[in-house]
Order: sequence, then C-alpha cells, then structure tokens
Amino acid sequence: MENFEKLGVFYLGREYDVERKKRSENLLLYESKDLLTHAVCVGMTGSGKTGLCVGLLEEAAIDGIPSIIVDPKGDLSNLLLTFPDLKTEDFLPWINEQDARKKGLSPEEYAEKQAGLWENGLNEWGQDSSRIRRLHESADFDVYTPGSSAGIPVSILKSFDAPSRLITEDNDLLRERINTTVTSLLNLLGVDADPIQSREHILLSTILNSAWKNGQNLDLGSFIRGIQSPPVTKIGVFDLESFFPSKDRFALAMKLNNLLAAPGFQTWLEGEPLDIDRLLYTAAGRPRVSIFSIAHLNDAERMFFVSLLLSQIVGWMRTQSGTTSLRALFYMDEIYGYFPPVANPPSKEPLMTLLKQARAFGLGCVLATQNPVDLDYKGLSNIGTWFIGRLQTERDKARMIDGLEGAASSEAGRFDRQRIEQVLSGLGKRVFLMNNVHEDKPVIFETRWVMSYLRGPLTRNQIKTLMDGRKASMLPVDKPSETAGQPAVRKQSPTSSPASRPILPPGIPEFFMPVQGGSDEGEALLYEPVLAGIGTVYYADAKAGVTAEHRVALLADIPESSSVVDWDDGQKTELSDDDLEKFPESTDAAYSLLPKDAAQKKNYKGWGKSFHEWLYRNMKIELLKSPSLKEVSRPGEDERDFRIRLQIAAREQRDVLVDRITKKYTTKIAAMEERIRKAEQKVELQKEQAKQQKLQTALSFGATLFSALLGRKKVSRSTLGRASTTAGRAGRILKETGDVRRAEESAEELRKRLADLEAALAEETEDVQKSVDPLTENLKKIDVKPKKKDISISLVSLVWVPYRQTEKGGIESAW
Repeated sequence: MENFEKLGVFYLGREYDVERKKRSENLLLYESKDLLTHAVCVGMTGSGKTGLCVGLLEEAAIDGIPSIIVDPKGDLSNLLLTFPDLKTEDFLPWINEQDARKKGLSPEEYAEKQAGLWENGLNEWGQDSSRIRRLHESADFDVYTPGSSAGIPVSILKSFDAPSRLITEDNDLLRERINTTVTSLLNLLGVDADPIQSREHILLSTILNSAWKNGQNLDLGSFIRGIQSPPVTKIGVFDLESFFPSKDRFALAMKLNNLLAAPGFQTWLEGEPLDIDRLLYTAAGRPRVSIFSIAHLNDAERMFFVSLLLSQIVGWMRTQSGTTSLRALFYMDEIYGYFPPVANPPSKEPLMTLLKQARAFGLGCVLATQNPVDLDYKGLSNIGTWFIGRLQTERDKARMIDGLEGAASSEAGRFDRQRIEQVLSGLGKRVFLMNNVHEDKPVIFETRWVMSYLRGPLTRNQIKTLMDGRKASMLPVDKPSETAGQPAVRKQSPTSSPASRPILPPGIPEFFMPVQGGSDEGEALLYEPVLAGIGTVYYADAKAGVTAEHRVALLADIPESSSVVDWDDGQKTELSDDDLEKFPESTDAAYSLLPKDAAQKKNYKGWGKSFHEWLYRNMKIELLKSPSLKEVSRPGEDERDFRIRLQIAAREQRDVLVDRITKKYTTKIAAMEERIRKAEQKVELQKEQAKQQKLQTALSFGATLFSALLGRKKVSRSTLGRASTTAGRAGRILKETGDVRRAEESAEELRKRLADLEAALAEETEDVQKSVDPLTENLKKIDVKPKKKDISISLVSLVWVPYRQTEKGGIESAW
C-alpha cells in the first residue's frame, strides 16, 4: 500500500508527462480544504470526467465528509457498486449485458472479465480490497428518486414550510427563497415566471411572503386556497380584483389543483422530506452520501426539484456556524441548463449564492459539465479549482484558456498561454489539467482507478434492487400536514357543553391563541380554557464551561376541584408571549365551561409559584462532554447533533495540527534537500576530477610507452620525468577515487537523514489520524441544574385554545 492515506488529502491520481505520454510516480494528493473555494470539472464524453468525480467523492466519503449529489444521467449511482471481494458473482447482476453482447461474451464471461479488470486496475494504482471496505464503513450511500418510488421517494411538502427566523428576518434572503420557490413551481405548471412581469409570480410570492412572515407552513392545498382567497386586498396600488380578477385566479388555482390531483404526482408528496441535515447525517451522526437520481424526470420536473433542493441547501447553510474546514460537499453532474451565462432559470440564483457564500460555512461545491459555455461567467470567478480534460472543439479550448488566464491574473500568477494550448491539445483519456489557485502552477495528472464499478447509468429496476433493503430499514417519516410545525394537538378534545364567553373579575390575565390559517366564513370555532406557563431558565456552570438559557412553555389543565396544577402532565409547546392575542378570532365563537378556580385571581399567584418550583425541580439539562476534544454539548443538542459537531471540530483541529506539523518539517526537509543537492553536485565534481586524472595519467603513460616503443636505447631525463609524473598521478587517482567514495557516502548519509525526517513527518501525522474518533468516542454525561434565582416567569395565565367544529360534528385543532 502506497503512502496516499494522509490526513485531509484526496488521492486523485499521479502526475503525467504529456510529451512522453507516461505517468510518473508522483502522487497527486489534493488538499480537501481547497474545495472550500469550489471546483469545476470540464471534459467531453469519454474524457474520464465521471471517473475523476467519482474518485473525488470516494475520497470525501473516506475522509468522513458527507455529500449531496444531483445525478441527471444516472451515472453517480455507481457509487453503491463497490465489491470488496471482487468476485465475478458480485459484478454479474450489474454488468451492461449489451456491452457483453457486443464483445460476443456471455454475461458470466463478461462479468469475470470486469472483475479481473477492476482487480488489476486497483492493484496498479496501489489500492486493494481493504480500501473498498474502508469506503463502505466510512459512510452510508443512498439513492433518492423524486417523483418515483424506484429509490427512496422524496416529499416536497416541507419545501413550502416557513424557513427559519434567520431567513424570514432578512428581507434579501427571504426574497431569494420566495423567488426560487415560486419560479420553480410556476415553471412546472408551464407558466412564464418572470418575477417582475408575471402577475402569477407576484400573487404566489405575496401568499408565501404573508404566510412565512407569520411563521405559517404551507402545502399545495394551502396555495390553492390562498390563490382563491389571497391574504391581501391590494397589490401595489391596485385592488386585488383589478390586478388579478377572481376568474383568472380560479384558472390558476385549477392548474395547480390538476397538478396536485394527477395520479403520478402523488409520489412527490410521500417519502423522505428535503431535510438537508438528515440527508447529510444518519440518526447516529454517521456521514451520508445522498444521491438524487433525476434521469427519469422531464426537463420541467428536473428544474422544479433541483431549485427546491438548492433553496433548502441555502437555508441549511445559513443555520451553520463558520468553519475553515470542509464540512460537506454539494456535487452536480451535467450542469447544462441550470447555470447558464445568459438566462436566469430558478436554479441559478441559489447556485450563485452557494458559490459566493458557502465557503464561510464549510460547504464545497463541485460542478461538472461537458461544455464550458454551459457555465455563467460570474460563477467561474468564484471557483478555485479547475479540472480540465479532453475538450470537443477549439472554441471550448479557447474558452477554458481565457478562464484560466483570468484566474491566473486575479491570483497574480504567471500564465503561459502557448504552453497551456499545447497541453490541452495533448490530453488523452483520464488525463486532466488541474489549475488550483492554492498551488503555484497547473498540474497534469492521470486519474486513479476508482473503487466503484463504473457500469454506466443504472436502470430504475436496478436502483429499486439496490434500495429496497435500505427503504425497509429506514425510520418511518410522519406525513406532513397543513399544521406541520405548529403546536401538537392536545391529548383531550373539548367535551364540555359550549357556552358564551365568560366574564372574568378584573386582574385575571386572559389571552387567545391565534387561529392558524384564519377562519373561513361560516366556520364554527370553539375555545377551550387551559393554563399557560411561560418562563426562562438560565444555566451557568463554570466548571463545565456552560452558559445558556432555555425558554419553557407549558399548557396544563386547569384543576376542577383542587387549586394544585399538575405541571408534570402539561404539554410543552413552542409558544411565546408574542404569539398570544388579546381578542378572539371571531365574536361568534363558542366557549367551553370555565373551571371555577380559574375565576379566582389569588390562584394565579400560587400557580405561578408552583410553575417556578416545577421548573427548578425538572429543568436540569443533561450535557455530553468529549474527553478528547474538551467540547461540551449545547442545551437541547442531542447526541447525534453533538457527534456531528464533534466531527467538524475534530476535522478543524486535525487540519490545524497537520498544518503545524507540515510547517515544522517543511523547512527542515527543504534544507536537507538543498544539502543533498550540493552533496550530489560534489559527487559529480569528484567523479569528473577523478575521470580527468585518469585520462591525464593514461595519456602520460601512453607517451612514455610510445617513446620506449620507438626503440630509444637510452632513457632520457624527460622520459624518466614523465614516468615519475605518471606514477604520481596514479597515486592521485587513488586519492580522487577515495574522495568520490567519501562524497557518495556523505550524500547517502544525507539521504538517510531526509528519509528519517519524512518518516518522522509521516509518524506524527499518523498519530493525529489515530486520535479518538468522535463518532465512537465514549462521551461523559454532565448534569447542569439551575439556581432558583436564575429562573424567571414571564407569564402564568388563562389561555383560550381554538378548535374547529367539522361538518360531520367532529372537533379538530385550529392552532
């Protein structure tokens, strides 16, 4: 096994000599942190682009980095085809039988050849079955099929849920989210969705803005009702009927209703929600590689889904803390049509947002395309790494060279345009030019053999075979409803006889919960009384390093015959003081009978004290501590989320340590290499001197011998002198030979010292790699209790909760 299993680097291949058409022994190890400035991979069909990107995603998974992958062709599902034993029977179900027929082979024969091909390919690139097993163990791999039940189905309902306050309180972020959602939905309906000119776009945006500003979740049914009865009477300076007459609104509502009623559309409403956190990590905090296969969708459906997914990723990104390490990857294959240089499809704005801002949150984006003209010019300026393979046309090459030259000038780097033109013209299959703004110069390399079996696009049946077992093992997901995200329905429905609103003595606090979605004309509302307690608990524990506060809201039954409130049986909600209203939704509403104790002002003071005591006794927080990282979980943070955060913290710490170790040895290694270079020069000099000495001695000896051979009977003084000089030179030959040997020994000693330094560097980085795994580390439990003085009660009062009376005489929650 070669030394490519290093911390924070991806093994992508080996450097390649274009002139000699031969790869070198130098490994191409790509820094994972460099993906924070994003990457683009460009190459025509047959260039090896898919293999390069699959290899990069494999390396990310091995490094514990989760990925979300959009796969328009179906090639990326090959990431699930990994066979550690490399047996023929493992390959047989997945081979392309058409390829076997073309080669005149039976499926079994072809599978045997594929197994042998993969085994040889992996061995050639220094990989083996243990590395495939490591890939298996590093992450969960799943294929999602929106609009289909072949893989894991995807529900789009939560895509219309109100975003977090971080987004709703930022007008620019909210506008961007609404624009993308509405444009993609209207695009699916075949409606021209210009945000400025389209009245359909303006109306739906107004409906979404009104709902989301009030924290209200929507679904398609809510949209239909909102189109017929919008929450506004004027749009701009025009009244609603002048701007968008009810007859035309009804036609739009019918379009949306037809979409919702279409049998094939039901698969869009069932399955896993587009919950980015859930797509990146399992319930146990294990990294996931979530592949969205959309090859079966038409163009409008693809755009609709991709836009919704991108919006959800942007929303998730906003909730993350900043980091300097790679937290997650978003990869999209075949970006054509989603990020064009001129048009503005709904996918473009969120993609541009990711390229501009995702770096600060640790999210790297990798885009792949066959044609460089598919990409927006401004987007290219935000991309730090370019992988360029064989291109189809001279125009494509010129576009790439212009882009590379611009990147070089922006980084104050040197750019040899003529050399790059020659390189791009000489690229073969699986050979790429990598231009990384974090490196001094471009590098040409040949991609390594991937561990996944690249059989080509998987059929829907093959995806079904892969995912049937996974779907059965996944936890069930509650089907979203119109009231998703609102307080849960109480344990009991109102059963007492309706009455008019009671008149309370002065000084008794009385509030009303708002009716979600408003009340329809003629709808009967029934209010039930509950006791609401809202308080804030502050925690401070210097030893544990914890300072936090936790708001608590409980709804409890008002006691019938005792003044003691059972707060233990109360229902926790997300209710806040600001949510409550002073007046009921309707003056015609009915009211359940009020327990007599609720009309006694003195009881509320006692109930407030009992609520304070309940908070003191029950609101301790259990925190988890990582002994290795000295990190403590946050209040309300479960073990899964804490372990996910620990993985990110460990990666950040690892990157810092590796940088520190590398810097420590870089200077020493560079100095040693310089000493070796000088020592090798001295060896060559000594060899050259010894060679000259031998030559001069040979010439002198030859002259002496030549004189003797001429038959001179007497030896002249000059002949004797030459013989004496020759003998002296022979002695110097021995000295020069000894000098050469000593110089070589000195150079060899320096090489050993260099090897020792490199071994020490490898050992120290290996020690970092063997540090505690946050995913399996035993966490220590810490209990933090509040002090009585750190508990404040903001509200203990009577609250009326609304219910709707259905046509069949039933009761359903209206809050």
